[in-house]
Amino acid sequence: MSDDKRNMSRGNVSSGTYGLAFIGALVYFIQHATSFGEGVLGFFKALLWPVFVIYNLLEHLHM
Repeated sequence: MSDDKRNMSRGNVSSGTYGLAFIGALVYFIQHATSFGEGVLGFFKALLWPVFVIYNLLEHLHM
């Protein structure tokens, strides 16, 4: 097997799950936007929502 084929990374379940969750969050935030600016903000919220989930989870667990 050549070196370039062995070094290729493959997607895993977590990347697929994040992709589906991103699309779901994007649809949710875009549907609730009442202006173009809120739609743009919704896009960034869809990208960053896992950060806030983990932060709040760790805060709730007092870690």
